[in-house]
This record gives sequence, structure tokens and C-alpha cells, in this order.
Amino acid sequence: MFPSPDLTAATWRKSSYSEGDGGECIEVAPGYPHHVPVRDSKDPHGPALLFSPAAWQAFVTAVNTGDFDA
Repeated sequence: MFPSPDLTAATWRKSSYSEGDGGECIEVAPGYPHHVPVRDSKDPHGPALLFSPAAWQAFVTAVNTGDFDA
């Protein structure tokens, strides 16, 4: 297991699918080889979740293939 990264200087990236007002979106901070930091764009000073790159890729793939569509 890798130690949690220091995210104080993280550059957060919002999804291109984000609404114009920035609501209902998550942000990710690229550049961390052992973690994918994710946070709620509405709470930029709140906590960030850390996912393994494999878990994050599985989530992105599931979203792209419609696994979460209602």
C-alpha cells in the first residue's frame, strides 16, 4: 500500500461534461502514479477520495459503457 499523497498543490481537472455552473460534478487530480484523487467540485476544500488507477479505470469504463444508466 502506498502512503496518501499530499494534495495541497494538486491541479484539479473538471469533467468536460460538467454543467456550465459547475454543479453536479467531480474533479480529478492527475499526476499521482499510485492514486487517482477525486473530489466534489461543489466542496473544493472538502475531502478527496483516493482510488487505485485500476479501480478508477474500471469506473470510467463502466460509465462509458452505460452500466449506470437508469
